[in-house]
Amino acid sequence: MLNQAQMPELANSADLVVWQPPVPVFVKDADPTAQAALLSTLQTLSGQGLNTQEQGIWLQQGSMMLAQNQGTTPFPAASLTKVATSLASLYTFGPNHQFETLVSATGPIYNGVLQGDLIVQGGGDPLLVWEDAIAIGNALNQLGIRQVTGNLLVTGNFMMNFESDRFKSGNLLKQALNQSLWSGEVEAQYRTLPKGTARPQVEITGLVSHVGYGSDLLPASTVLLRQKSLPVKQIIKLMNIYSNNAISEAMANAVGGPAVVAERAAQLANVPQQEVLLKNGSGLGVENRISPRAVCAMFATLQRYAETSGMTLADFFPISGTDEGTIETRKIPRYAVVKTGTLNDVSALAGVLPTRDRGLVWFAILNRGSNLDGLRGRQDALLQALSAQWGVANPVPVAVRPTASVHSVVGFVGDNRRIQTAQAAAENYWFRQ
Repeated sequence: MLNQAQMPELANSADLVVWQPPVPVFVKDADPTAQAALLSTLQTLSGQGLNTQEQGIWLQQGSMMLAQNQGTTPFPAASLTKVATSLASLYTFGPNHQFETLVSATGPIYNGVLQGDLIVQGGGDPLLVWEDAIAIGNALNQLGIRQVTGNLLVTGNFMMNFESDRFKSGNLLKQALNQSLWSGEVEAQYRTLPKGTARPQVEITGLVSHVGYGSDLLPASTVLLRQKSLPVKQIIKLMNIYSNNAISEAMANAVGGPAVVAERAAQLANVPQQEVLLKNGSGLGVENRISPRAVCAMFATLQRYAETSGMTLADFFPISGTDEGTIETRKIPRYAVVKTGTLNDVSALAGVLPTRDRGLVWFAILNRGSNLDGLRGRQDALLQALSAQWGVANPVPVAVRPTASVHSVVGFVGDNRRIQTAQAAAENYWFRQ
């Protein structure tokens, strides 16, 4: 395991927080209500022909385990893997970090023509979409650039429209920069922008090429624009609401890859490393395995982190009865903060259930079986039974109230994005009227 000295420092010292490992769980204690609900669930699953040894469940309040079945056994976690990715990403970057995309020129601008190449250097932004590319095109127009005689060179960690292939992403950007190349999809996204938004006209004469970051083939250039991503906290919220695999893979890779995510998440949550086994950052494939206990520990760790950062767990995960995405049609008790997971024969649900009598109850349910709708229904029924027994929290605990509206999070453009025009470029001798 990594020790504290080996952990990387946060990108922004203002985001530095003290990570307190959770207190140990005392498995000797059990709650009769939780035990009865668990037994009912297992009997139902067994009656449907499912092996109860393949159904992982963990219920916990504070430091007390309430009920469990195969709770320390790693099961295919599906998109519960994103809980680990969220934890590792927040530790590594901090909630307010923004990834930066640079746009540079290799030659002078004369009468609206950039006589050289346009270079786009990605900085890991996993949420650069049509609307952002349109904004970049309009910013280039404002700098007086309407044509590029050279190529569009893509370098660094650049991804557009969730497309991990750098060459494909570069071609999408080239299309977005020039309104005459717009497809119906681009036009449709443009119509969602504020009325009066300009249509960019940046014609790139050359080809799209991917150049390795730091390559000797990359020519000298001058920075024109700096585009900031959404803050990490908002990226994670969107990733978890819609369970977006491309975003989670990009975030895991930015942290250092799935092995680093697994090791870091296990240490931060104070669980054995063998209970967090990851092959990727999204959960695709049954090779990603996490124990129900470890999932609950990661959620609890994220809640403590949120508190030290002036946020809540609801700022990172969807809220039942409020948010859309993967929980929109579920019958999960209102105000539970959760994450879902689905594969062909895996259905998972985890998070925190606010109750009147028990306070915050952490839960993780990892089921194996092909009847996914049936498994989801049984998960919801288990939480409903617990909520009925322990009562609905009133008022809703602060720990599950978001500090920002999801509607402000979902906006990809406007105040959430910031494009800076590099002053050095405007003053450079290359730029002539």
